[in-house]
Amino acid sequence: MKFEGTVIKYGDNVDTDVIIPARYLNTINKKELASHCMEDLDATFVSRVKEGDIMVAGWNFGCGSSREHAPIAIKESGIALVIAKSFARIFYRNSINIGLPIIECPQAADAIAEGAKLSVDMDQGVIRNLTTGEKYTTEPFPAFIQSIIAAGGLIEAIKSGTIQ
Repeated sequence: MKFEGTVIKYGDNVDTDVIIPARYLNTINKKELASHCMEDLDATFVSRVKEGDIMVAGWNFGCGSSREHAPIAIKESGIALVIAKSFARIFYRNSINIGLPIIECPQAADAIAEGAKLSVDMDQGVIRNLTTGEKYTTEPFPAFIQSIIAAGGLIEAIKSGTIQ
C-alpha cells in the first residue's frame, strides 16, 4: 500500500471525544460522522481536509473511549493514513478493523510539519517527506494485517475470503 498526501498535524493525547464528539454518536451514517470529525479540537479540519491527506499526531492518539466511530470519522473524512508516535491500543485495533491505515513512527511524527507532502510505502515501512527530503523507516505490518487494511477492514476481508 502506497500513499501520497499533505499533512494535517495534531499533538499528544488526541482522544476519541475530540475526534468525534459523543453528541454525534447517535448516527451510523459515515458521511455525517465525517462532517463532525475533529470539530471540538480543530474547527477548520472539515473545511480543509482533502481526499488522500495524511494525519500526523503525537503520543497516545485515539485515547479515551473504545468507540469505532473515531477511526470511521477520520477515514470517511478523506484521511488516507494516520502516522503517530503511538496509538491507544483500542484505537489501534479499531483502525485495523475498519481499514484505516496507521503507522507508529515517533521520529517521523516529531519531524514532519503541518502542510508537508509525504510519500508512504506501508509494504516497505518507508515514510518520505517530499518537502524536506527526509526519510523514516518503521516496521511494516505483517501481510495478514496489511490484507485486512487493503480489503477495507476486517468484515470486508472476511466477506472477500482474504482471511478466514
